[in-house]
Amino acid sequence: MPATAPIDHKYVAELERRLAAAEAEFARITVQNALLESSNVDLAAANARLERMLSQARHARFGPSSEKGDPDQRNLFTEDCEVAEGQLAAAGDAADKALGKASRKRSSAKRNKGNLPDHLERVEEVIEPDSTLCPCGCGEMVKVGENRTQRLDVVPAQFRVLVTVRPKYMCRTCDGKSHAQAPAPEFLVPRGLGTNRFAVHSVVAKFCDHLPFYRQAEIWRRDGIEIDRTMLANWAGRIAFQLAPITDAMIDELKASDRLFADETTVPVLAPRTGKTRKDYLWAVVRDQRGWGGGDPPIVVFQHSRSRSAETAKKIFTGFKGGSLTVDGYAGYDALGDPKKTNQPWGITYCWTHWRRRFVEYSRTTSSPICTEMKERIGQLYRIEAEIRGNAPDVRCAIRQKLSKPIVDALRPWLEAQLDMLSSSSDLTRHIKYGLKRWDGLTRFLDDGRVEMDTNAVENAIRPIPLTRKNALFAGNDDGAVTWARMASLVGTCKLNGINPQAYLEHVLEKILNGHMQEDIKDLLPWNFKPDEARHS
Repeated sequence: MPATAPIDHKYVAELERRLAAAEAEFARITVQNALLESSNVDLAAANARLERMLSQARHARFGPSSEKGDPDQRNLFTEDCEVAEGQLAAAGDAADKALGKASRKRSSAKRNKGNLPDHLERVEEVIEPDSTLCPCGCGEMVKVGENRTQRLDVVPAQFRVLVTVRPKYMCRTCDGKSHAQAPAPEFLVPRGLGTNRFAVHSVVAKFCDHLPFYRQAEIWRRDGIEIDRTMLANWAGRIAFQLAPITDAMIDELKASDRLFADETTVPVLAPRTGKTRKDYLWAVVRDQRGWGGGDPPIVVFQHSRSRSAETAKKIFTGFKGGSLTVDGYAGYDALGDPKKTNQPWGITYCWTHWRRRFVEYSRTTSSPICTEMKERIGQLYRIEAEIRGNAPDVRCAIRQKLSKPIVDALRPWLEAQLDMLSSSSDLTRHIKYGLKRWDGLTRFLDDGRVEMDTNAVENAIRPIPLTRKNALFAGNDDGAVTWARMASLVGTCKLNGINPQAYLEHVLEKILNGHMQEDIKDLLPWNFKPDEARHS
């Protein structure tokens, strides 16, 4: 047998050392790959989050603000088609006329239905035939009937000069010691250029129709009327000053209410001596009992502030009796529900629409069965609310306990179970925790038929502010912002009560300028306005 070669221990040791080094390097690479994979997962999640944020920002900037489509916005896309149909119909009518045919009947679906309001002036236009003599030579024909057609007409805004004449009378017998003359009427602006009605018209155009003063001035300039926008702003300030007792009385009405809504929106105000605008706020407080058949009329009051802090919220609600306050999730309202921070604590009720909106926005960029399920379950609650709207509070509460409470009771444990399967840093986790943190406020509506489950009442009342803000750009100073708040309060409350703001403001301004007693100011509140009496006064 051949001799066995001696073992080279140094060579074996070197091989073992190399193997150990290779294994260590392999382990290091494995750990590094795991870290890279984990980092890639984190980067992918961060990238997805950034994409959602970008999509949400685009939607906030260019998309609709509501989850439901606005019917008027949808109609914008069909208006061009309807214009084309009108052109086609006009061409058909012209062809029929040229051929001597009777005009074809149009579909009744294209016609407006309803009666013209009785209070509109009727101007009769009688069209007689060229001759009423009988062609046979019998003489004058006798009228046996007529056809009457009513159509809505419009006279474009007409400017006129109101000349006020006050004759003077004197007794010639007593050497002029006795004389008589009617007192001069009270005007908003003594020796001013415009009438009270004209000033009110300008204010309504801005704060109701969102037409800023400089655009109004441009429109009137076409008729040769030169009125500077600063004059219009001065009139608005005077009107707001005169009507301040009414907005104060509306605040007193709110203070006596125990079921209210609150929200706030930004308003740009020109900062003095800087040439820049700062971001101030208009706080809105709303009373709207129509959902449960309450007897108090709806009100919205706006108040201006420079801050959105909890201290500002406490100041605004000073003197209120407390009760249930429905708000969004902004933490500034939390102090109002803390007995340690306020003498009249509120039961803070949170808005389901705001919570649902988080899942709607998330699902726009990321498909999620959790979002789908949440939207469906909250949708079930809203379908129940639609059925009971307008019923008495005890009826609403009983139905909520029977139908809505089981849905809500099952929702919380289901959400908590979803959290166990989600990353603690994901946006979806944050959206779920948003609602769980506010659970007591979200579920308060189940036990009180006078409480709504969202802030839609105040959001609808606050919606005209951004439109005016967009067109007017900014308020010139704090006084301008206060005027904005007062006029928005009066116009908004008129709209809530179905009242024409122009007719109402004309009426109350005349009353106040002619010395209406301060103790009877409640008679001038919007819901006490009677249009028929004002029209015939």
